[in-house]
Amino acid sequence: MAKKGSGIPSITYDEALEIALCYGWIDSRKEAWDETYWIQRFGPRGPRSIWSKINKEKAERLVTEGRMKPAGLAAIEEAKQKGQWEQAYASQSRSQIPEDLERKFEEHPDAAAFFATLDSRNKYAVLFRVQSAKKPETRAKRIDQFIDMLEKRRKNISLDCASALSCKEQPKPPSTTGASPFLDLLQHFPS
Repeated sequence: MAKKGSGIPSITYDEALEIALCYGWIDSRKEAWDETYWIQRFGPRGPRSIWSKINKEKAERLVTEGRMKPAGLAAIEEAKQKGQWEQAYASQSRSQIPEDLERKFEEHPDAAAFFATLDSRNKYAVLFRVQSAKKPETRAKRIDQFIDMLEKRRKNISLDCASALSCKEQPKPPSTTGASPFLDLLQHFPS
């Protein structure tokens, strides 16, 4: 995809993401290709893939508009059956301190004060891990661990899955529809 300031006509990230969602795919890592282009990786959702609230809203809109493909509808249905649909997490721009963490901050003002000094990336790392816990006891344990870390003034809380979440890379299932979101992408490029 062409970078915004390049002046080169190109599909936008949002357009590509919507197409990917229609097929049950999701975006992952973004890397610069050169000064003009960047590469955004897309692939099928894994069986334990968690949904963001933003992508959930986009998927619901795509269903309403009749644009969702069978593979995309299947991904939504699977997420609903596994409880992943209801557990969708807030993005960094929409994330707020949940009530249970706020109560802990009231009990531990030093942790709250240090949390307030963290940059947005580190704050979101804490909030993401709290909101992505599947079980209440896991959530409570994570909150206690973060309170302890913050009271000890530990920074650089990364979103690296290996450090705090169980998210080993799972093999991606082959497409069951035979269709690819990249066929839809071709319509955005001049012939």
